[in-house]
Amino acid sequence: MQVLSSWSGWVMDGYVSITYALVAVTISKVLFPPIYLALIATVLGFIVSAIARLLGSVILGNFFGDKLGRKTMLTVTVFFFSIFSASIALIPSFTQIGVIAPAILYLALFLVGFFAGAEYGGGTALATESVPPERRGFVGAFVQSGFGVGYFIVSLVFFALSSFYGQAGFQDFGWRVLFATSIVPGALALVLRLFTKESRIFTEMQKEKKVEKIPVKNMIKEVPLTLTFVIMITAGLLFVNGATLSFYPIVMEKFESIPYSTVGLAIALINLISLFGVWMGGMLSNRLGGRRISMAIYSLAFLITTYPLIYFGLSSNLFTVVAAFSVQAFIEATIFATLPAFLAEKFSKRYRSTAVGFAYNAGGIAASFSTTIILIFVAFHFSLINVWSFIVIGASLLMVAGIIFSSETWSSKYSKKSDDKISL
Repeated sequence: MQVLSSWSGWVMDGYVSITYALVAVTISKVLFPPIYLALIATVLGFIVSAIARLLGSVILGNFFGDKLGRKTMLTVTVFFFSIFSASIALIPSFTQIGVIAPAILYLALFLVGFFAGAEYGGGTALATESVPPERRGFVGAFVQSGFGVGYFIVSLVFFALSSFYGQAGFQDFGWRVLFATSIVPGALALVLRLFTKESRIFTEMQKEKKVEKIPVKNMIKEVPLTLTFVIMITAGLLFVNGATLSFYPIVMEKFESIPYSTVGLAIALINLISLFGVWMGGMLSNRLGGRRISMAIYSLAFLITTYPLIYFGLSSNLFTVVAAFSVQAFIEATIFATLPAFLAEKFSKRYRSTAVGFAYNAGGIAASFSTTIILIFVAFHFSLINVWSFIVIGASLLMVAGIIFSSETWSSKYSKKSDDKISL
């Protein structure tokens, strides 16, 4: 139940995050003034959310996840996460209230991000602390796949709504319905968490009175170098993710003029294929010699194929576009597969929820700029293929450097050790 509970929160996160990516072009025309840079102003919402996620991961992880329990924190956060996500559907248009419209949007995105920021650290800790060492790789990948499942589901909902309302109707009202539906995965996650037990490891810490008074303080004191290298990995990987899966809908809608309903189906298919990458990457992580070596292999494969896949992804042929982006998403997903187990094993149980959330969301700050940077360069008439490829390759190199500098966290011989970081 703990694993399923953690997974459900990531389904919610994927659903909400990709909802914004799917309708970015639309809401740039509804909630912002009719200016050329409206789309750039819209994607700045990713940055607002990313900053809030970092704050939420530290504050909620420190005062809830590592002091009151992983389950307690996740139950509270998913409730507010879903409420504020659905509230975006109610924001009046720019023509109705002027600049107050984007201001309310940014505020809503900040609140969504603040509570969503607790999901990765808390969910990773709850899931990995509930299974034996040899299963952490696959369990971590399964929980990680929740984001992709949310992405897949919301893409289908987007397709259904855009088909039902038509392109004009969707731009006028359908996008609001899409945001409102985020209350559904939120409610399901909340129910699961109400019936979920706390992780065995945290329960034992409470009984033995080993819960830290200020977890974040010890985290900074004990593992500053580890945090640095891990943030290099998450910053690179999440930047890549922002510049690929979150950018695909914008590329299809704005630069390739693909109809909304077709974009929904195409994104759903791309993401479905990426899910197999997550599951495969998790299953192979134990067999390839460890988390670090697995991520290194997957990252190099992604780096080598970046330019040709973006080249074919910008083709005028829809089949070629979907095929290229599907392959890229599949390889990228294998890297994500190993990340939850790797991060959980990197940090002590005394501040695991805080540290994992901080490391992941700190990397997300850089990633939130990815789409904005690409669009700014394109606005100044730089070639999309060159800018896009250069940025993705640069982020990939940062990720590879972080992997090289990091130490391994797992091999079969570790499963018998009792060290706090190895055994959790």
